[in-house]
Amino acid sequence: MHDIQTLIDQSDATALAALIKGGDLQASELLEATIQRLEKVEPQLNAIAETLYDQAREQQPAAGPFSGVPTLVKDLFAPLAEARMTNGSQALGEARPGRDDELVSRLRRAGCIFAGTSTSPEFGTSYSTESTRFGATRNPWNLEHSAGGSSGGTAALVAARAVPFAHGNDGGGSLRVPASCCGVFGLKPSRGLMPSGPLVGEGWGGMSVAHAITLSVRDSAALLDATAGSDLGAPYAAPARPSSYVEAMQRPLRPLRIALVEHLEPWPSSADALAAVRHSAALCEQLGHQLIPANLPVDLPQFLDQAFDIIGPNTRNYLDLLGQMRGTPVSEDELEPRTRIYLREKGSISAVQYVQAIEGIHALGRTFANFMHDYDLILTPALTREPPRIGTLDVSDDRADLATLIECFHSYSPFTALFNATGQPAMSVPLYWTHGGLPIGAHFAGRFGDETTLLALAQQLEELQPWAQRRPPVNACSA
Repeated sequence: MHDIQTLIDQSDATALAALIKGGDLQASELLEATIQRLEKVEPQLNAIAETLYDQAREQQPAAGPFSGVPTLVKDLFAPLAEARMTNGSQALGEARPGRDDELVSRLRRAGCIFAGTSTSPEFGTSYSTESTRFGATRNPWNLEHSAGGSSGGTAALVAARAVPFAHGNDGGGSLRVPASCCGVFGLKPSRGLMPSGPLVGEGWGGMSVAHAITLSVRDSAALLDATAGSDLGAPYAAPARPSSYVEAMQRPLRPLRIALVEHLEPWPSSADALAAVRHSAALCEQLGHQLIPANLPVDLPQFLDQAFDIIGPNTRNYLDLLGQMRGTPVSEDELEPRTRIYLREKGSISAVQYVQAIEGIHALGRTFANFMHDYDLILTPALTREPPRIGTLDVSDDRADLATLIECFHSYSPFTALFNATGQPAMSVPLYWTHGGLPIGAHFAGRFGDETTLLALAQQLEELQPWAQRRPPVNACSA
């Protein structure tokens, strides 16, 4: 019998759940070992918003597919009964909703044990997880660099092998950007596939969706099997899904036509990003798929302006609701400069302008659906350069304008938010590390509702070039 820490080193969540089910591992033993792993890496990563160790010890795991597997829930618009929900902001204080989000409820029914919550930037509106509330979450591959955002705490802990998967959400790349930065797998599902209630009807006009960051592809598919499906009264529903994503992705994958996109104007991809996407394209060709150079049918600056026409009023509405809940209006002094800029420039736009933005992203979805007639998938760099140093994407002066923020964030990540707007599934796959030892993911997008093709390709790539054995310098492993 192996030492429990060695077992965790070598196992994804699916394997750990099988060991518990078979009686070779006790859930209580796994929890204590996981707590040790979290504590081993946390002082360096700063990735945990709140520890829930005592509550986790008292939790009796349900008899689901992940029974007894510890994980964390992202501290962003995802209430967990045991935890406070700060959304990365000082403004929420110690507020505790005292209830579960529907996706959290499904994870609980799947048998997950919640050991804590993971960090997020304020309201999830940054590609780096840095906040005045919690400070900077650091990249386990190099602590001077960002873990990405907004699911940076999740990605850092999975990459450091503290947990095999953790919850996150994605309104403009917030699963895929940190997955790219930390060298792990991040899938954003299609609009309407995952539950968003009961507190949220549609996040950011339907651009936001929740799922997880995982070490293995099969864990991501198994989590979809356990949690996918719209919740009661949801405003959207994705197309019919397979009875099992795990089973569907095992079926032989026919040769795919993949659009290869290396740049998106007006921001160029760096030499590292180009090397990463070309390396990934070569792997796809080795698997028998066809890569076709292409350009995406979008005016990116116009799209981003419309996206912030949606984000700004949604942020204003949330803060107004928060003020009503606590009995005192939220003061701008309680907010970070980035949030104040969004509110100043986009928080009070007209209803007509907001509707035009919603119609704009729906039109973009139709444009991309037509584009996908010729392709099965789109391949782009996940990011235009390697993960930046801490502070590079942090905005400390609210005198800056929105155009400066857009340049700062979207020159770094111009590709990911498009597929939140179109509703298409997309993923970051860890296939390339720079000479400096930092990961840059390969970013693939599929047709609306077609997670299966993405997962099947990701599994092929995982088998061809396994990434699980690549461990960052900061890790929780036993050796």
